[in-house]
Amino acid sequence: MHVFVTGGTGQTGPTVVAELIRAGHTVTGLARSDAAAAKLESLGATPLRGSMEDLDSLRRGAEAADGVLHMAYVIDFADPDRMKRADLAAIEALGRPLEGTGKPFVITSGTAVMPEGRESTEKDEPDRNGLAAYRVPSEDAALAFAGRGVRAMVVRLAPTVHGPQDHGFIPMLIATAREKGVSAYVGDGSNRWPAVHRQDAAVLFRLALEKAPAGSVLHGVGESAVVFKSIAELIGRRLGVPTVSLTPEEAATHYANPFLARVYAFDGPASSAYTRELLGWSPEHPTLLDDIEHGDYLAAGPAA
Repeated sequence: MHVFVTGGTGQTGPTVVAELIRAGHTVTGLARSDAAAAKLESLGATPLRGSMEDLDSLRRGAEAADGVLHMAYVIDFADPDRMKRADLAAIEALGRPLEGTGKPFVITSGTAVMPEGRESTEKDEPDRNGLAAYRVPSEDAALAFAGRGVRAMVVRLAPTVHGPQDHGFIPMLIATAREKGVSAYVGDGSNRWPAVHRQDAAVLFRLALEKAPAGSVLHGVGESAVVFKSIAELIGRRLGVPTVSLTPEEAATHYANPFLARVYAFDGPASSAYTRELLGWSPEHPTLLDDIEHGDYLAAGPAA
């Protein structure tokens, strides 16, 4: 299969591109810079110069492909409406060339779209007013293509897709602990996070492209409910700093911005049982706590 990939040079993208090529697929990746193009070429993929805002480049990539994997996202938490508009325009540009072809079209979302306080499944409705509500219109737009002759589907990734050289929520949490001299959690720290290793996520994306049916919603979740306090305690122990509880009001100023405070307080356990059964997906790489303990997250050494 010839797959057009957006976001192929981001945090998770290179591992996904490598997984697709290892399995015998060919990949063209969207590249907005010379550095991105060089990265794709180093992985064995062909770069297509363009960007998320360059809708013509998205259309060209989709028209020439046997399937599309959309992982890129314009991040601008100061303007959530801009994020939604940009992604909806991209999904429309990518999906239209696939209409009536039966080709796969996979978009990326997150389990943080689901309601808080209970374990969510792939069959549950997302929370349209919750933490990641800005992602829900993209899910709707992509799944609408399933009624237009496209094998469209959504992969919801856990809040932390962990692995080497991570630059997501866990490294930001560690950086804050180094800066503030304490490793913090919000409230009693009993809130639960799903997690998935990057290599396992890459296999899931490949399986989705290869065989998931139209209209599928899949959960990229290796662990359904890692207790957040255990993350903070491990970071504190490894850095040699105290672990402390913050009120929501304290958290809003302790972290870099109020949105991060909400993320670190989010209680959103999520099941991937349906995804595993449907695709035969079986996560096998290290857990989040194992990765923090033994990976490169704390390689910079203890706090001063």
